[in-house]
Amino acid sequence: MVTAPDGAAVRPLLVLDGLGSLAVFELAPGQVTRAVSHATVQELWQVTAGSGELWRRQDGREETLRLTPGTAASIPLGTAFQFRADPDTDGPLRITAVTMPPWPGTDTEARPEQGPWRATVR
Repeated sequence: MVTAPDGAAVRPLLVLDGLGSLAVFELAPGQVTRAVSHATVQELWQVTAGSGELWRRQDGREETLRLTPGTAASIPLGTAFQFRADPDTDGPLRITAVTMPPWPGTDTEARPEQGPWRATVR
């Protein structure tokens, strides 16, 4: 596991050069990520365990989506987002995600944003 710029734990799984990467993100119960936006990548998510919420903002539109197993969500390029795991669950919020193109591994990819919740991750 590694730590994503937003503070989530990440288990990288696969990379297809130039096309995309697959990873699993995890947040322990009650944890809240830092709000970020991506400079060059976009993502597709599917929740596989746990529950929580995803906040997204793009082009003046803002929404909060309930996350439960089976929920799918997109993070288009430039979208500010933040997510949190419900505190009253037995296990982590777990999300399988495809990143397109693959995560570049640069310090400038995840840009800090102002989100609705106070981050609790380190």
